[in-house]
Amino acid sequence: MGFGDLKTPAGLQVLNDYLADKSYIEGYVPSQADVAVFEAVSSPPPADLYHALRWYNHIKSYEKEKASLPGVKKALGKYGPANVEDTTGSGATDSKDDDDIDLFGSDDEEESEEAKRLREERLAQYESKKAKKPALVAKSSILLDVKPWDDETDMAKLEECVRSIQADGLVWGSSKLVPVGYGIKKLQIQCVVEDDKVGTDMLEEKITAFEDYVQSMDVAAFNKI
Repeated sequence: MGFGDLKTPAGLQVLNDYLADKSYIEGYVPSQADVAVFEAVSSPPPADLYHALRWYNHIKSYEKEKASLPGVKKALGKYGPANVEDTTGSGATDSKDDDDIDLFGSDDEEESEEAKRLREERLAQYESKKAKKPALVAKSSILLDVKPWDDETDMAKLEECVRSIQADGLVWGSSKLVPVGYGIKKLQIQCVVEDDKVGTDMLEEKITAFEDYVQSMDVAAFNKI
């Protein structure tokens, strides 16, 4: 296993291809595997290797936390495609691994347990913050054109009927009467809706149900908030 020589364009290309369908070197969260490979890459990959560059910049953001990332750092030859041999450092890997062990881990059982405890605490804190974070509610602002049958339609009553429609996730806003010709005016009314609760189909069905006043309803404008 390996990426070839990560200090060469060929090695970076292997890394880029490897990360095409992965966010991290191993698993689904940053780990010591990412730290090991990151430290073997001498500089940011070129822009055309966008998978590798995206991964490099993401792992770089953990610079101050890399010692506490989960996992145990292994030799570079333990990561990457199975059919590629690691040649990064041309034999200097062993001494580098020794340095890495001193910096980020230890064979001592007591230190390993401490690292495990810190990792579990961090994961618990992250999950707690994630659970408390309110979910983003998608909303839209909709401008409706409601057309009456003729110039004798009671527009005040028509608007009263429209505003009588109540639903969770629906808030009516301002309105005005707009001339359309031959003495006929349409009601133009704005509302804000929560996208997963109220749709334009539902609004049209309920508004056109007032068939004594409403001839038709159209969406004049639709904007995400």
